[in-house]
Amino acid sequence: MSLQSTDQIADLITRIRNAIQVSKNEILVPTSKLKVGVVEVLKKNGYVANYEVIEGAPRGVLRVVINEVGENAKINEIAKVSKPGRRVYAGADELPVIKSGRGMIIVSTSKGLMTGREARKNRLGGEILVKVW
Repeated sequence: MSLQSTDQIADLITRIRNAIQVSKNEILVPTSKLKVGVVEVLKKNGYVANYEVIEGAPRGVLRVVINEVGENAKINEIAKVSKPGRRVYAGADELPVIKSGRGMIIVSTSKGLMTGREARKNRLGGEILVKVW
């Protein structure tokens, strides 16, 4: 498990996507506040079952339970929108709706990470990090 990554969120998203494809129900990734925030939003909206931060010597580990044993994953597709080479920002009125409201986006706003629906409700724009459905 590498401790260096150029794009933390892309690494997290890729590990989740790969685990779902091979029917694994949990993953371990090096932890950061941003990763914990993204996983918290996913858990709050029912896309992952649970998560926990395991403290470690150089850096802690984030254990993400994607789905319980015997269940199917609730994530059909997960993708990174804003990338290091091309950041994607949107105002409150310009935030996209994913799959006619069945999916969601995670937005980094001045008030923290939240879903696109919450950002529109609070009249906040920001950087669009992830889209999930």
